[in-house]
Amino acid sequence: MGALRSHIDALRNICTVSKTGTARLPTRDELSAWRSFLRAHARITRRLEAELIAEQRLSLAAYDVLVQLAEAPEKRMRMTELADAVLLSRSGVTRLVDRLERIGLVCRERADEDGRGVVAVLTRRGLDRLRTASNTHLAGIVRHFVSAVGDEELDLLSRTCARLANGDIPEVPTRHADP
Repeated sequence: MGALRSHIDALRNICTVSKTGTARLPTRDELSAWRSFLRAHARITRRLEAELIAEQRLSLAAYDVLVQLAEAPEKRMRMTELADAVLLSRSGVTRLVDRLERIGLVCRERADEDGRGVVAVLTRRGLDRLRTASNTHLAGIVRHFVSAVGDEELDLLSRTCARLANGDIPEVPTRHADP
């Protein structure tokens, strides 16, 4: 705990307060909770990805693309919407869709509405691959996440994460510098 306290103190020392004020800094407990959240997310996603690669030869990002397309109307999405949905840059999703297209899991078509845009479309082979990979992924979610969280904790965590994901974050009062 001493190392964390020193690190937090160091972070506080490098933060500056502007003349107009700044939002408050997190407390030690708040910063500790934030970092625990980040470590938990990183550990779980690394394990889920390792299992998907080992058992299905499919990355977590590729799996997510297949899921998003499977859930989309007509199993198709504009590339820009797909990039937003899977939290990748446009160039990142383009490269990933290139790889998925080469192995026949998705294909690209011109957007019907304007002919300028491109949509990614889940193929039959992609849907079959997703169904198989889902067994690995969903079992991993239960093993690495659900089993560690009680029902009441899960409900609170679910509501909290939904609020954060939706941007429903209350404004934090700012501290103003003395005149």
